[in-house]
Amino acid sequence: MVQPTAVWLALAAAALFGGSTPLIKLLLGDATPLTLAGLLYLGSGLGLAATRLLRDHDWRPSGLSRADWRWFTGAIGFGGVLGPFLLVWGLTKTGAGAASLLLNLEAVLTAALAWIVFREHADRRIVFGMGLIVTGGIALSWPEAGASAGNWSGPLAILGACLCWAIDNNLTRKVSASDALFIAGIKGLTAGTVNLGLAFVLGHSLLPWSLAAATMLVGWLGYGVSLVFFVRALRELGTSRTGAYFSTAPFVGAALSIALLGEATPPSFWLAAALMGFGVWLHLTEHHAHAHEHEALHHAHTHVHDEHHQHEHDFPWDESKPHDHPHAHRPMRHFHPHFPDIHHRHRH
Repeated sequence: MVQPTAVWLALAAAALFGGSTPLIKLLLGDATPLTLAGLLYLGSGLGLAATRLLRDHDWRPSGLSRADWRWFTGAIGFGGVLGPFLLVWGLTKTGAGAASLLLNLEAVLTAALAWIVFREHADRRIVFGMGLIVTGGIALSWPEAGASAGNWSGPLAILGACLCWAIDNNLTRKVSASDALFIAGIKGLTAGTVNLGLAFVLGHSLLPWSLAAATMLVGWLGYGVSLVFFVRALRELGTSRTGAYFSTAPFVGAALSIALLGEATPPSFWLAAALMGFGVWLHLTEHHAHAHEHEALHHAHTHVHDEHHQHEHDFPWDESKPHDHPHAHRPMRHFHPHFPDIHHRHRH
C-alpha cells in the first residue's frame, strides 16, 4: 500500500512550489529572468546544504553510482537551468494566476514521458484525468477575441518550463532512492551558479541585498524544500502519480495571486480550474491492485521492515526505526494494492 506520509509529502511539495509563483511575480521588479532564477536556485542549494550539514554533522558521500550521475546531470540541466529561466521569463508576459494554473501541464507532460518513454503503467482513468487537465490549460491560455499573437509568448514559455521539469522529474525518479537532501541541494547549487554566472557575463544588473535575500528565501522553500518532499514522494508513488498530486500546486498559486495581487478572474479561469480540479481528483482516487512479481534487486534507501523488506543485519538495530543501508530483495510473487514506487516498476 502507498504510505500516507508519501501523499502528504507530495501535497506539501505542491503547496510550497505553488505558493512561490505569485511571490516571484511580486519580486520581479527590474530583475532579469536569469538573475531571479539564479537567486531562487542558489537560495535552495545553500539552504539545503546547510540543512544536510546540520543533520549529519559532516558531509556524507552522495551514494550515487556512475549510472546515477548520468541521470542526475540531465535532471539538473533541464530542471535546474532551463526550467526556472523559462518560468521567470514567462511570468513577465503572463499573469501569476494564469501562470499558476498553466503549471498543471507539468503533471501532464511528466506522465506522458513516464508512460511513453519510461513505460510506467497507466489506466484509462489516469489518461482521462490528464486529458481534462490539458483541456483546462488550453481554455486558460486561449487568447481573447481580437488579441494579438504576441499574447502566446508567455504561456509558451511556461509550457517550455513544464516540459523541462517533466524531463527532470522522470530523470530524478531514476535516483529517487538516494538522499533527497543531496539531490535537491546539488541541483540548487549548480543551477543557481550557472544562471547567475550567465547573468553576470551578459551584464545583467544584480538585486539589492534585501531583495536578493528575500528571493533566496523563496527559493529555499519553494524550490528546495519542495523538491526534497517531491523526491521522497517519488519513491513511494512513482512519477506520474506524484506529478498528479503535485499538480495541485497551481491552485495554491492562483489563490495567492487573487489575494496578494488582486488579479482579475475571467470565466475561462474558473472553467480551467474546474476541469483541472476534476482531472486531479481522478488521479488521487485511483486504486491499482493485481498479482505481480518482484525480481531480485539490490539497492540502498531508507526503509522499515515490511512485506518487501525482510533481511538480516550485520549491525545493531532496534527493529522499529527507519534505517538506511544496502540490502537485497529476493524474488517473490504476491498480490496487494500498489503504485509504481521503487519496488513496483514492472510490466502489465
